[in-house]
Amino acid sequence: MKNIPPLHQKIFETISEAAQKLDCPVYVVGGYVRDYYLNRLKEGEMDIDFVTVGSGIELAKKVSGRINGSSLAVYKQFGTAQVKSGELELEFVGARKESYRKNSRKPIVEDGTLEDDQLRRDLTINALSWSLNKEDYGTLKDPFGGMEDLENKLVKTPIDPHRTFDDDPLRMMRAIRFASQLDFRIEEKTFEAITEMSPRISIISKERIIDELNKIIMSANPSLGFTMLFKTGLLKEFFPEMHNLQGVKEVKGVRHKDNFWHTLKVLDNVIELGADLWLRWAAIMHDIAKPPTKRFQEGIGWTFHGHDALGAKWTKRIFRRLGLPLDERMRYVRKLVRLHLRPIALVSDEVSDSAIRRLIYEAGDDIDDLMKLCRADITTKNEYKQERYQKNFDYVEQRIKEVEEKDRIRKWKNPLSGEEIMEALNIEPSKTVGLIKDAVKEAILNGEIPNEHDAAYEYMMTHKDDFLNNG
Repeated sequence: MKNIPPLHQKIFETISEAAQKLDCPVYVVGGYVRDYYLNRLKEGEMDIDFVTVGSGIELAKKVSGRINGSSLAVYKQFGTAQVKSGELELEFVGARKESYRKNSRKPIVEDGTLEDDQLRRDLTINALSWSLNKEDYGTLKDPFGGMEDLENKLVKTPIDPHRTFDDDPLRMMRAIRFASQLDFRIEEKTFEAITEMSPRISIISKERIIDELNKIIMSANPSLGFTMLFKTGLLKEFFPEMHNLQGVKEVKGVRHKDNFWHTLKVLDNVIELGADLWLRWAAIMHDIAKPPTKRFQEGIGWTFHGHDALGAKWTKRIFRRLGLPLDERMRYVRKLVRLHLRPIALVSDEVSDSAIRRLIYEAGDDIDDLMKLCRADITTKNEYKQERYQKNFDYVEQRIKEVEEKDRIRKWKNPLSGEEIMEALNIEPSKTVGLIKDAVKEAILNGEIPNEHDAAYEYMMTHKDDFLNNG
């Protein structure tokens, strides 16, 4: 336990003293110990888990009383408690045995020893623990060779993987998640068990699955995790649309690219350009509707016409099924999927400012992320083509900059309000007001009038008879 951040060391000493008063042995377990040996500890925000052979709730109460300014949350139904101190979240639980019925998501939980608690851990590298007890303070408990697996960059289960995954099938995804996050490989026996037992993931709630999936997506190399999800069969169990991207057809010697592996490359590319979770999801979803839109046309080859529009249409349904949010984050992904082919169509010198304005208007503040996605979508290994395509997007971005500086469309708001329209034309609230606002918007986007209030007002008054007669 050398070189532990001073704040953490002080917390450990406080917990040790509290446990001694209660006469209940306590241990630091799981991710904190693993990350210490991987040199991944941080002084700031961190979750630290503790197991006690006794009541985790009583120990948490005792600890909270000894840490000034801390807060306590008790979860009696789970036998756990949390103490928050600044950016630290300290989780306490009593040592337990835990198992799952064949078709149940709820575990059977019993009190147990430290050994019982370590046996129920998902992976050897997560079964490491440190004693905080006076007689052997700081001693490493490593019953399953987790240290050796850390050194060998190996993910494996502490006991027979079939039993581990049968108890809690989510552990299959956790194994892949840690392999993806740490750039480890999964032991062959463990990998084979995941493949055999992948259908059992169906008993796990979508909330738990998507939590693990998002952690894979946010890893430094998510394509590694998705490759393992695909090869084990887990992916098709909860995300069949992505699984179905894989495969190549050939007609008359003409083949199309494998859209699954292309998508993974786009995902890795967009991360290099700087991407949060939702831009990564846009990369995952951008070609999701290619399989049903795939056609072979004589003299042209393979086409996927309309996959952008259909993919955007699918986005809400897929997000709902996976348990992802249906708010502005879903709408952001849907927008980028719908627009991801648009910028490349604007490469020609003959493209009008109007076409550029419409793209800026539709993308809004997400135009920069859209361009990142478009650049990431260039996956050719031909260096000449790669350079040419990137230069094409340089040109488009320059056109966008020029038009935006001139017309200010990015955060566009109609220069005329509904109230002003009704007052100027002496009309009541009606569909005519909406028609006028749409007409003004189209006139600005088409370049007929500048994006200014006075020009919009004059345009309305010039065409007011047409609006009133057609309204």
